[in-house]
Amino acid sequence: MSGRQGGKLKPLKAAKKKGGDLDEEDLAFKKKQQEEAKKLKEMATKAAGKGPLVSGGIKKSGKK
Repeated sequence: MSGRQGGKLKPLKAAKKKGGDLDEEDLAFKKKQQEEAKKLKEMATKAAGKGPLVSGGIKKSGKK
């Protein structure tokens, strides 16, 4: 038996795009994204050392 035959044949993989055809806008956008990712990472490491941001609010106790 020859498995699945008939119907429309699908390509195995899509053709890869070349990375050399980036214009100035794309390069600026990539640079901006990298800077934002760096800032987020720095803020995350800075916040990791501290406790929870909101410690106030309504606290429930078991006693009445």
